Amino acid sequence: MTRVNCTHCPLRSFNVFTPFTEGEVAFQQSFKAGELTIKRGTTVLAEGSSSPQLYTVLAGQGVRYKTLENGRRQVLNFVFPGDFLGLQAGLMGEMKHSVEASTPMVLCVFDRAELWQLFRAQPSRAYDLTWIAAAEEHFLGETIATLGQRDAIQRLAWALLRIHERLEAVGLVQDGAGSMPFRQQDLADALGLSLVHTNKTLSRLRERELCDWSDGRLRIMNMDAMARLGTTEREKPERRPLM
Repeated sequence: MTRVNCTHCPLRSFNVFTPFTEGEVAFQQSFKAGELTIKRGTTVLAEGSSSPQLYTVLAGQGVRYKTLENGRRQVLNFVFPGDFLGLQAGLMGEMKHSVEASTPMVLCVFDRAELWQLFRAQPSRAYDLTWIAAAEEHFLGETIATLGQRDAIQRLAWALLRIHERLEAVGLVQDGAGSMPFRQQDLADALGLSLVHTNKTLSRLRERELCDWSDGRLRIMNMDAMARLGTTEREKPERRPLM
């Protein structure tokens, strides 16, 4: 682990994250234990575990998922830079889902035992944790609505639009294309579709010149049309806390 001063955190330069006060930067630096670099495919947090550490994703992407009794995997959502990992174990004693790295990742590491010090000494930062939990609940609600009310092409249009917006917010879109290293199976699992149906639907989107996801890059050629197809609106990602 290598300590990096929070004053120079590259994520703080993105407008999607709320700014820190000087006092918050100083506390965050004392709260942070270091950094951890992991390889693609590494399990960051395991369902049922009681991890002594919490993480903020400094770089890289991953998936959150649950494993069913029959061994099948249900992807819950995707992990991007700035996301906070391990809050469930910090507050509930153990993780209720797993997190796996889809790319090499760099994680800011925090000692879970110091979490209550954050609540005592930095109530505004504690409120930020509440916001993060509420935002995750909101996204899961939107996902459930998608599974229940959108057909396959609408689901994919909605999901790819939201992913592109998240990538753009943290500087991962260049020349119109964003880094999207996930497997088609991951997206199929997240949207309740078969791999074959997902592949065919992606081909339809490509043929209509709406988007192209290939070689780990996502390019959306017509954002407005994708939003209409996904029965949603284009959204500028809401400003959110960075832990």
